[in-house]
Amino acid sequence: MNRRNLLAVAVALMFGFSALHASAQKDPMVGGAAMYPTKNIVENAVNSKDHTTLVAAVKAAGLVDTLEGPGPFTVFAPTNEAFDKLPAGTVDTLLKPENLATLKKILTYHVVAGKLTSKDIAKKIKAGGGKATLTTVEGGTLTAMMDGGKLVLTDEKDGTSTVTIASVIQSNGVIHVVDTVLMPN
Repeated sequence: MNRRNLLAVAVALMFGFSALHASAQKDPMVGGAAMYPTKNIVENAVNSKDHTTLVAAVKAAGLVDTLEGPGPFTVFAPTNEAFDKLPAGTVDTLLKPENLATLKKILTYHVVAGKLTSKDIAKKIKAGGGKATLTTVEGGTLTAMMDGGKLVLTDEKDGTSTVTIASVIQSNGVIHVVDTVLMPN
C-alpha cells in the first residue's frame, strides 16, 4: 500500500471511529435500559430487552459466572434480531442440553479477552493497514475493519456483523452491540 493510500485509510479510520466513539455516552441506553459502568456484563445485559435471547443462551451454556467474573472481557453482543436471522429452529436446537458444547463454542466466539473499546480497535485496524485480527476466547479469529464509518466484523465463515452500539463500558470489560450472530468454524 503506498503512502497516499495508507494516509487515506488512516483518515477514514479516525473519522469513522470518532463518529462511532462519539456515540458512546455516560450510562448509554441499550434495549431500553441504562448500562451502568459499575455493573458487570451480566448485570447490565439482563436489563436489555434487546438481549433476552443472548441472556437465555448464556444461562443455558453455564457462562453466567464467567461473565460476572473479573475479566476484563470484550463482548460482541448479538441482539434478539440478530438471533432471529438464524435459520428457523436454530436457537431452540442450540438451547437443548445435548447441544451445550456447540452453544458454548458460539457464545465464547463473541468474547475477546481484555477490554477493547472502539478506540482500541481503531488503533489495531490502523496498525493492520485497514484490518485487525481479534482472537476470541473460543480460540478462533474475527476480522475487524471499517466500512463507511461503521465497525464491521467478519467471522470465520465469511459472515459479517456490524457494531450498532460501540464501547458500552462495564465493570469487567466492554460490550459492543452487533446486528448478526458471528459463527466460528
